[in-house]
Amino acid sequence: MADPKGFLTTGREVAETRPVAERVRDWNEVYVPGSLLPVINKQASRCMDCGIPFCHNGCPLGNLIPEWNDYAYRDDWQAASERLHATNNFPEFTGRLCPAPCESACVLGINQQPVTIKNVEVTIIDKAWAAGDVTPQPPERLSGKTVAVIGSGPAGLAAAQQLTRAGHTVAVYERADRIGGLLRYGIPEFKMEKRHINRRIEQMRAEGTKFRTEVEIGRDIDAAGLRKRYDAVVIAAGATTSRDLPVPGRDLKGVHFAMEYLPMANKVQEGDLTVAPITAEGKHVVVIGGGDTGADCVGTAHRQGAASVTQLEIMPRPGEERNANQPWPTFPMLYKVTSAHEEGGERVYSVSTTHFEGDEDGNVQWLHLVEVEFTGGKLEQKPGTERRIPAQLVTLAMGFTGTDRQNGLVEQFGLELDPRGNVARDADYATNVPGVFVAGDAGRGQSLIVWAIAEGRSAARGVDRYLTGTSTLPAPVRPTDRALTV
Repeated sequence: MADPKGFLTTGREVAETRPVAERVRDWNEVYVPGSLLPVINKQASRCMDCGIPFCHNGCPLGNLIPEWNDYAYRDDWQAASERLHATNNFPEFTGRLCPAPCESACVLGINQQPVTIKNVEVTIIDKAWAAGDVTPQPPERLSGKTVAVIGSGPAGLAAAQQLTRAGHTVAVYERADRIGGLLRYGIPEFKMEKRHINRRIEQMRAEGTKFRTEVEIGRDIDAAGLRKRYDAVVIAAGATTSRDLPVPGRDLKGVHFAMEYLPMANKVQEGDLTVAPITAEGKHVVVIGGGDTGADCVGTAHRQGAASVTQLEIMPRPGEERNANQPWPTFPMLYKVTSAHEEGGERVYSVSTTHFEGDEDGNVQWLHLVEVEFTGGKLEQKPGTERRIPAQLVTLAMGFTGTDRQNGLVEQFGLELDPRGNVARDADYATNVPGVFVAGDAGRGQSLIVWAIAEGRSAARGVDRYLTGTSTLPAPVRPTDRALTV
């Protein structure tokens, strides 16, 4: 292990964020670059190298956390990077974006603050890139088999990289103009700068993966044509159907899905637009939905110069300590203050939107809400609590309900769906259609980035076995699903 007394002598210390007044004026990542480097060894030393490392089970990837903590403590950054990449294709993504169920499962967290696993992880990979230790790993020989991957989010990229390294010829199809899926256009720049995606894409290109942008399977290429061209297909198209809010006034101008709003801000940062067509500048903004996507809308609105920002959540405010029904090592629902919330705005819990009110030109101006409470196991409105708040831009960030059914992909492939509207699959991630597999949110439903990468890796192993009769790719890690899905 690292330092046998590290968890006794060293307290938890997390990455330093830039001052709010500074960071809301730009779109750079909120953390001070290298802010933990002077102390990261001590943070890694807090890892106890437990006899049963529950962090392994808390992480859907089964990351070898005690091992790379030990290497980080000893300043062996190259070895730490090797152990990090043994289970995770893109640790710079997860180290910035994952909510860290591994930390919730840390044994030290039973009675102390858990190890700063995410901070150690991102420091290892950033140092690996800086040192030139992250290099292309092309296959030694080609199998002669071809695979199409539909979707270039974390699940699709992980599947593509694994299959390319196994020797198959892989093409990734993306309907947007750039590779990255929601990583590219759903995650704001201040949470993860897109240079991290770009350099991984270059690594994958050097390994042999092909990328095809602005091609939508089901419209530009039909399913039959794709199956004829490739020996196997991996569907990693995500769960992109946003949950709507069917209340009076929904059709007013200024009411948008979060995934209509966020991509426009990212396109400005990519240089495609000078000004976002949907902007919060000078407006009273209301974000409906208390999750991470809602927080992304809050931070984006701050940077666009909103007059005010209010975030609404229908559920009660979570506690700051674990509930009895969410014991260690499960992933608890706790009150979380993200960097976006630190920057301002108001958070309102236990409220439901009743309708929107607009002006004579059809622009939204007010949001009417009512307080709610659980009564007899049902959510009921509280009489006499109705009120309205100013709302000139409303973003709906209430999650997603399943894979996109509008482009014909599901129907053309003849895919069966599960009761939740996701693409049904077996233990090898195979669908009911021979040679067609599914990974990530398309088969799992809306979930975490770490689950997407884990499923992409697991699906790649299933594809490899389908094509060759066996597989040399790492066996999938199958931790329990308890409380890890959002």
